[in-house]
Amino acid sequence: MAQKDTISVQMVREALLQSSVDPAAMLHAVGIDSTWLQQPDARVPVLLYSRLWRHIARHTDDEFFGMDRRPLRSGSLAFLCRCAMAQPTLATALDAALGFLSLMLADLPAQLVRQHGLAEIVIDDSALPPRRAFTYFTYWMIVHGVACWLAGRRIPILAVELRGPAPEYCDDYRVMFSHNLRFERPRTRIIFAADCLDLPMRRTPQELQRFLNRAPANILVKYRDPDSLATRIRQQLREQPPHAWPEADDMARHWHLSAPTLRRRLAEEGHTWQRLKDSVRRELAIAWLADAQPSFETIAAQLGFADASSFYKAFRKWTGASPGQYRSLILGSTGQTAHRD
Repeated sequence: MAQKDTISVQMVREALLQSSVDPAAMLHAVGIDSTWLQQPDARVPVLLYSRLWRHIARHTDDEFFGMDRRPLRSGSLAFLCRCAMAQPTLATALDAALGFLSLMLADLPAQLVRQHGLAEIVIDDSALPPRRAFTYFTYWMIVHGVACWLAGRRIPILAVELRGPAPEYCDDYRVMFSHNLRFERPRTRIIFAADCLDLPMRRTPQELQRFLNRAPANILVKYRDPDSLATRIRQQLREQPPHAWPEADDMARHWHLSAPTLRRRLAEEGHTWQRLKDSVRRELAIAWLADAQPSFETIAAQLGFADASSFYKAFRKWTGASPGQYRSLILGSTGQTAHRD
């Protein structure tokens, strides 16, 4: 794992907040300098954060940082994976995983629901006060990380909604999950395209052992280098309306590069010019569809599409659902419009 794979020290603070272990001794044991906690912008290698997670779990017999009334006993992640990989499809695997977590944890019952081309995992803890964001995101980290491993590919999250208030620090959550984070919502859920749910489960015991040996480092999304060319271009595109976006040649000149060099640099980072533009268009579309006011024609025009039909086709390609289906789901007041998968 590369040195740039880091996580904010804010996450270290959150992990220690409800733990019953001595923070200074725990940090020393895993090789994290305790003085970093006083540096708001400090970043910790993912491998050290993973070591901290394992150390806390081993010393407290709880793989969930003491954030539920019942501990998630050591070995729970392994058992969850074994139950899930025995299922025929990813949909039934997620049902099994969520069922297991709902039995083990007292306060975070969850279920998978599916509507048209969209799927959501909803945590029904409405009878209790909202939890801190770190609790919900740790839950998603486990479930989403296992789901991506089972599917054999990353499952893009379209939106994350939390009942509680936004934490002071959100940057790593945006990298790990989605730029579309919404707080103070009626329910806590993640939304993603449902096309992955019919994938067959074909993981072997040997693959499971390798996955567990590397966990949880392998379920922490790698830190996105803020100095990478792709990151800087995305930010530049977000600051302009899509109809004013430059062509690739103009963008290359802005960064004092030739067009072939721009494309090569992006390819080295795992991107293309077109996919970068599409990813920002998707971010904007998802954000604008969460508002009931703008029409689809208005959004299509704002995104630079020739007409609403072109926008419909692109959005369905990006998400597996039509703009209307996504808006209906994201604006639903009760979350009960979807049927149980």
